[in-house]
Amino acid sequence: MKTYQIHLLRHGITDGNVKGQYIGSKDIPLNDTGISHIRSLDENYIYPGAAAYFTSPMQRCRQTLGLIYPDVRPVDIDEFRECDFGDFEGLTAGELSDDKYFAEWLASDGSCAPPGGESGVEFGRRVCQAFEKIVEALMKTGIPSALIMTHAGVIMTILTQYGLPEASMSEWTMEPGCGYSVRIHPQLWTAARKVEVYQTIPLAREDEDEYDAEYLIADAPERSEDAEE
Repeated sequence: MKTYQIHLLRHGITDGNVKGQYIGSKDIPLNDTGISHIRSLDENYIYPGAAAYFTSPMQRCRQTLGLIYPDVRPVDIDEFRECDFGDFEGLTAGELSDDKYFAEWLASDGSCAPPGGESGVEFGRRVCQAFEKIVEALMKTGIPSALIMTHAGVIMTILTQYGLPEASMSEWTMEPGCGYSVRIHPQLWTAARKVEVYQTIPLAREDEDEYDAEYLIADAPERSEDAEE
């Protein structure tokens, strides 16, 4: 039976990452280190190609996608934004240590939202609904693969909910510019709403032969030799 692949990639480094800030709805770009890091990864590792590309509308995601895949035209999916941290946006845990609402939020089971922000339950619901639509669209149209450029929280939420092997959210961490590939088996998806997590990405160049076979590189648009970076 035909299977389908979805590659989940995290955007590159921002100033917010470096400072340890809560950055969700705040639309900040990659910093210079983030740009250099993504270019280095792209030069030294192999990223997968795909037949369709989707991205969070945040500029840090669109920038990262453009650096790795300069010739593709992605579709923005608003539901793949990071969680909205409301009044906590742009602040660090240290700066919020005396805030009673921050303590309540950390202690909650996901039902509590930051003031002016989004609860973990609300965030998970919108992310999962969007992911399920992508899976169903691939199976309906027969498109073999897709790539989603998004945020760490989005990827961790998807893999915690749907991934096999099953693991807690804290076990699905990834570095900036990295992520995971999942394989959708239609029977497994229909019966259990689960996907096979089969690879971390990008892949080392010494594994290129295996990567080409697994990732359908032929589905990716050709990269222009003189494309601007």
